[in-house]
Amino acid sequence: MTADRPARAAGPADATTTDEQIGLLAGGTEVARYVLDPALDARHGPRPYLHPVRTLGGTVVTDALPADHVWHLGASLAVQDVNGTNLWGGRTYVRDVGYTWRDDHGRIAHVRWSERAADRLAHRLEWRDPHGAVLLTEHRQLTAVALTGAVALTSEGPSGGDPRDGVSAWRLEVDYTLSAPARQDVRLGSPATNGRPGGAGYGGFFWRAVSAAPASVFSATATGEEAVNGSAQPWVALCGTGPDGGAYTLVFTGLGDGDRWFTRTAMYPGVGVAFAFDEPVTVAAGTDRRGRHAVVVADGTLNRAQAAALANTAR
Repeated sequence: MTADRPARAAGPADATTTDEQIGLLAGGTEVARYVLDPALDARHGPRPYLHPVRTLGGTVVTDALPADHVWHLGASLAVQDVNGTNLWGGRTYVRDVGYTWRDDHGRIAHVRWSERAADRLAHRLEWRDPHGAVLLTEHRQLTAVALTGAVALTSEGPSGGDPRDGVSAWRLEVDYTLSAPARQDVRLGSPATNGRPGGAGYGGFFWRAVSAAPASVFSATATGEEAVNGSAQPWVALCGTGPDGGAYTLVFTGLGDGDRWFTRTAMYPGVGVAFAFDEPVTVAAGTDRRGRHAVVVADGTLNRAQAAALANTAR
């Protein structure tokens, strides 16, 4: 089954081609590819996504189309229930029934560019239902910032100095505004808000990581998936091992009001900013929902002090 693509008028600012990939550079080094308009089965929740994302040292830290959850697409924005439309992909969780395949999949589509630079991409998108009707409009900006040169990782700052010293890292900044139509409220939900137990409140900004060895997750005060999942800590770190055997650490910041961290390490490695972890969230008609998140992508396995110091670099 191929995703239906609603007809729209092409303008001079449009630059979409199927599976177009755009490089994103941090300090002159390509650290990510942005897949703008993926040619995917509608059931996979087609949407723009970042993959592969790499450390400055070249280690890949994202996964896309993995066998366990084919609809996980690197780093992306996606929500499973947007006024009844599944924009996450996969089966939809139905109260008192469970996960069910339904013909309810929409797509998040690129509309036009507002900026294209080596280290910054900004564009307008539409969150569409299965029939092509616009549920939300979005303006998104992705920025890559080099934090250091590519140097060897140390476990502590030299002579008790700054814990960031010796860490090879860059920062991805994700800024977006979701706008509801003038005359329609938009409800954002999750499997948890639709009745699934077990802390499955996913949906929002989500990073599907890759790890050749078991990944670990921690925050400023907690360690492990169960302790971190559903929390509202200022930052969360995930440590993993890339396909090349290189160790890496991701440090996430930027929860909005009411957001919660969604974390997984046992079934698969991933971290997300969950919009509706416990309760549905409504974007009222004619209003905006803004988000600003940052992910520090570092070579090596960082300790808590290093992760905290890198989290503090986020604006």
